[in-house]
Amino acid sequence: MRKIKLYIAVSLNGKIARPDGSVDWLESIPNPEKIDYGYGEFLNSVDTTIQGYNTYKQVIDWGIDFPYKGKKNYVLTKQQNVVSAEFVEFITENQTDFIKRLKEENGGNIWLIGGSQANTLILNAGLLDEIIVFVMPIILSGGIELFDAYPKETKLELIGTKSYSSGVVELNYKVG
Repeated sequence: MRKIKLYIAVSLNGKIARPDGSVDWLESIPNPEKIDYGYGEFLNSVDTTIQGYNTYKQVIDWGIDFPYKGKKNYVLTKQQNVVSAEFVEFITENQTDFIKRLKEENGGNIWLIGGSQANTLILNAGLLDEIIVFVMPIILSGGIELFDAYPKETKLELIGTKSYSSGVVELNYKVG
C-alpha cells in the first residue's frame, strides 16, 4: 500500500501560511548555503500529489510553470463548477473514498502538500502515514494552522530529527 506523507514547513507557532494564504515569509529565512532541506530527494520519492483548492490557487498565483507536471496531481475541493486544468484532476465528491482507493493503487508515495483542511481531512480519515515538518525560526502574528479546526487526537512516533545551520529543525513522525 502506498504511503501518504505530509511534507510541509511551519512557523514556530504552527502556521503554514499568512491569513491570506501567502507563504512569502519562507523566503525571509536566511539560507546562505542554499540547502534544499531534502526537497529534491523527497520530490523524487513521490509520483502523486494531493492538495486543497486554496493551496492549489496559491501555487497557480505564483506565476510560474506548474511545479508538479511530472506527477499525478489531485486537488480536493467542494466547488462543483471547477474548470479542468492541465496536470490536475479535481476531486469534488467522496474525497475520503477516492483517497483510500488511491492508496491501494500501485505506485510511489503520495505527497500531501496541504493546506489545513486537506491535512485534517486525511488525518481524521486515518489515511496519513507520515508527517515531515520543518519548523522555521519565525513566529507569525496570524495565519493558517497546520491542521484545521478539529483534528482528531492522534499519537505520533518520532522517527527522525535533523537541525540545519539556518535554524530550521526537521521533525519526522510516523502517524498512529
